[in-house]
Amino acid sequence: MPIPPEVTGEEIDPDVRQELMSLPKGLAEDVSRNLVMVAQLIDEDPEKAYGYSRVALRLASRVAAVREAAGFAAYATQKYSEALAEFRAARRMSGGVELWPVMADCERGLGRPERALAMAGEPEVQKLDKAGQVEMRLVAAGARRDLGQLDAAIVTLQSPELASGAVHPWTARLRYAYADALLAAGREQEAREWFGKALEADKDGATDASDRLAELDGVEFVDAFDDSEDSEDEDFAGETDGVVEDDGRDDDRDGDKG
Repeated sequence: MPIPPEVTGEEIDPDVRQELMSLPKGLAEDVSRNLVMVAQLIDEDPEKAYGYSRVALRLASRVAAVREAAGFAAYATQKYSEALAEFRAARRMSGGVELWPVMADCERGLGRPERALAMAGEPEVQKLDKAGQVEMRLVAAGARRDLGQLDAAIVTLQSPELASGAVHPWTARLRYAYADALLAAGREQEAREWFGKALEADKDGATDASDRLAELDGVEFVDAFDDSEDSEDEDFAGETDGVVEDDGRDDDRDGDKG
């Protein structure tokens, strides 16, 4: 797959670059450039990112970082069985537990929420950092919802991290998941409050909390460029030398399955 000449491979994370030092220099550079493309495209064009990950995997399948990148690219394209296999391989190679939550979420994607819940109770969870533990809580709550256990999902999300007023990178998503679970359980007023709290913490637009709040408040967004209106406007404009009067009208959920 073609890679833009400005992508040198130097953009790669230093820890990953360290891993790739076990490869011959030219090969390491090729792998690095493909991994950079995966990182750049995984959000905007996951299918293309997946393609680059397969190239990197073909070149260096014995490098944990490559297996991890391949796992995330497969996960982003909902190839959960393949993603789980890659994450397991990466974990065997690295010995770390960081991938435990996303591995559990793959089980959810494969229609096995019971396995995800079992993983949430394993000793590996205690070895995760705070962000990883919150992620595991989100996955477990999602698994509860998969099983139709709405009240249990709400209880799963209730935690010191949820109650804390401090804002961390995961705060908005945690509050959003809690609000969404409350809404699913029919607790609309509480849900509105927590969507508001999620919005307060969401500085990067990681959730659509603002849209959910608008929906709860009965605000309806009208597409100002509706096709039928366009044709009417064009006809009208033809009769008025291009001047169209203003008609006075003003002119979407997370991330992770978890």
